[in-house]
Amino acid sequence: MIDLAGRLAAIDLEGYESEHHVHSYERWFGTAVTPDGEVHVADRIGTATTALQIDAGNDTWGSWTQVLGGSDTPATAGMTKYDFHRIFVSATERTAVHFIQFGFGASGAAALSSGDYTEFVFEPSSNQVEEAPIELQGRRQDVGTKVWARAYIPGQNTGTISFFAGLHEYER
Repeated sequence: MIDLAGRLAAIDLEGYESEHHVHSYERWFGTAVTPDGEVHVADRIGTATTALQIDAGNDTWGSWTQVLGGSDTPATAGMTKYDFHRIFVSATERTAVHFIQFGFGASGAAALSSGDYTEFVFEPSSNQVEEAPIELQGRRQDVGTKVWARAYIPGQNTGTISFFAGLHEYER
């Protein structure tokens, strides 16, 4: 027997999520002008003019770097959730294949351990600005959830990636 009420509720939730993702405002962030530990690391563009930056390790993952602090969201009053959904790469040190991870929670290591991270592969065509933002896949987070990032460039000893980060916020 089909659970029609359950299916309709699921479809309604999917419609709600799609509607709010497509029809929500987007906010972009760079490095905070006056950072405050893990509380405040990113400012909205216009205030922030410097890109966030991560660095790969020596043929391994680089250290987790915080890119969004506990008080950096909500950017819009009254919002309770956000999704960290794309980045715009402004510069890279290398043009090789990059593996990049974004973790959500108290620390990057905790995010990795609990599976609360997203990852992607990126190969820049040059060391300059990319032509379009890179879309990220991830779950919605409670406002105040910290975001961490790290990179690995196989066969390379370090390699910086500079980027601005975009997110959507939601009322619920």
